Amino acid sequence: MGKDKIRRFAEIDTFSNVLQLDAGKPYQGKWATGFFKNDNPVVLELACGKGEYTVNLAQLFPDKNFIGVDYKGNRIWRGAKTALEDGVPNVAFLRIQIENLTDYFSVGEVDEIWITFPDPQPQLSREKKRLTSPRFLDKYRVLLKPGGCVNLKTDNDGLHAYTVDKIAELNLPLHARTEDLYHSEFADEVLSIKTYYEKKYLKHNKNINYLKFSF
Repeated sequence: MGKDKIRRFAEIDTFSNVLQLDAGKPYQGKWATGFFKNDNPVVLELACGKGEYTVNLAQLFPDKNFIGVDYKGNRIWRGAKTALEDGVPNVAFLRIQIENLTDYFSVGEVDEIWITFPDPQPQLSREKKRLTSPRFLDKYRVLLKPGGCVNLKTDNDGLHAYTVDKIAELNLPLHARTEDLYHSEFADEVLSIKTYYEKKYLKHNKNINYLKFSF
């Protein structure tokens, strides 16, 4: 591990807005009241990376609580530090494996889920690791409140098509779909938030896919 990564891992241990592994478990079922000290809705960004979406959403919606979830502390460091420096109180980061979500959140505790530019896991042998595979969708179904939605932004056409197929197979309500977000009617202030990776894709004229669905 490089010196920068070691430094960042040490630093996030001191951040008040970062919880690592078992430290998040006591808040299961009481993230809003226990951690954020309010009764506002809880929104997750899964595989949040550097946390750009988490922080920007929190700035746009101060009446909601946002939690970025990722296992890579080196990436979480950037978003957590930005939130602290900019004084954004409704942001937290949880460093866990996403497959363990149900150990950290209770049934119906989450109002909305964002998945922005996840690893598409294109190999067929890694289908179960795709964040929109039935294995993960079953977890989201449990955690989301009735009517709560999942948003997927991805540059990967294969993951987009795969998710469309799963939505159809499971007969899930599909609220929005586009294969070219920035030339669609859906490109509002929220969906125009751009991550580090998205900016790179757009420089190469890559189309951005977007889906919104519920259970």
